[in-house]
Amino acid sequence: MKDFIFDVSTRILFGRDQMKNLASEIKKYGSRVLLSYGGGSIKRSGLYDEIIKILEENNIFYKELSGIEPNPRVESAREGVKIIRENDLDFILAVGGGSVIDLSKLVAGAVYLDCDPWDIVIKKAKIERALPIGTILTLSATGSEMDRGGVITNPETTQKLGFGSEYTLPKFSILNPELTYTVNAKHTAAGIADIMSHTMENYFTLGDGAYMQNRLAEGILKTCIHYGPIAMKEPENYEARANIMWASSWAINGLLSTGKATGWSVHAMEHELSAFYDITHGIGLAILTPRFLNHILNDDTVDMIRDFGINVFGIKASEDKFNDAKKAIAQLHIFFEDDMNIPMTLGEVGIDDKKLEAMAEAAARHAGGSIRGVVELKKEDVLEIYKASL
Repeated sequence: MKDFIFDVSTRILFGRDQMKNLASEIKKYGSRVLLSYGGGSIKRSGLYDEIIKILEENNIFYKELSGIEPNPRVESAREGVKIIRENDLDFILAVGGGSVIDLSKLVAGAVYLDCDPWDIVIKKAKIERALPIGTILTLSATGSEMDRGGVITNPETTQKLGFGSEYTLPKFSILNPELTYTVNAKHTAAGIADIMSHTMENYFTLGDGAYMQNRLAEGILKTCIHYGPIAMKEPENYEARANIMWASSWAINGLLSTGKATGWSVHAMEHELSAFYDITHGIGLAILTPRFLNHILNDDTVDMIRDFGINVFGIKASEDKFNDAKKAIAQLHIFFEDDMNIPMTLGEVGIDDKKLEAMAEAAARHAGGSIRGVVELKKEDVLEIYKASL
């Protein structure tokens, strides 16, 4: 296991009755708030009115940045920076899922820089300070409520890229599982796939001796596999929603990757699907992951994939390691398709073969020439995985 420093200082307020702490948490950092959110769901659910009442009763000034997109656009970040500067705001309250939180992180850092926010994403500028951020989570998926990173889309350049900074870690996050009751079946399933993909990107590594991290990863995967179907059938099952929400936070906050070399592969490939076709991120991850595992299955990786099947899906070990590994991959595919009702081909989400080569080339280029994950993927490998996913 490699040396590491693990430090996640986000204060988590978990449960049904945590909104009572919202004003006091904000006032630790500021009193003039940018309230950022997506579509109208927080208004339909009554959450928006509850937040506004708390802000007004506690004399907290606020301005709103609304309409943040599911694959958040850099244009929204530009608008957020403008609102903050014009109103001398000193805190961001991000209410929503990962898209809202990711966008808010970019705004928080960009407000102190004399550049376009996109320059941060393409590494032309570096965040050196940021406005403090708090979050109220309404969708369990990305783990952005407890990590430093984000992913932003630029439609003008057909790019979807990640960024991150130690300064953009949320100061606090309110996690009330009841706020996810209204998430529809499609996005509940996509969220489960996203959580599992984050976990698997950290889990599928070779020869790092990180036994404990891998057992924790298996626990998170088993949690998703157990509670995902329950949440699909019983949207207001508190136990299911609570376990999924907590799994989301711990899948990507650094716990599973400490002491490991974790080069992410499937996310790099999926970002091109979302950039070119604006599909739901978690669905793209679900489609690609079994094909990725099939593509990398060889003498070096067979034990890793086989262990996944045995420890996560309960596959009975046989003397044929490769057959066991193939069963593991099949079980993952079946879970996504049958239990989560996720479309498992690119064709089902409107992607044909016309742009596969362009996307494969972009995926390799954005990764520095090739994707260096558990195995190296060149453009040709990515293209084969895309084709296998049609």
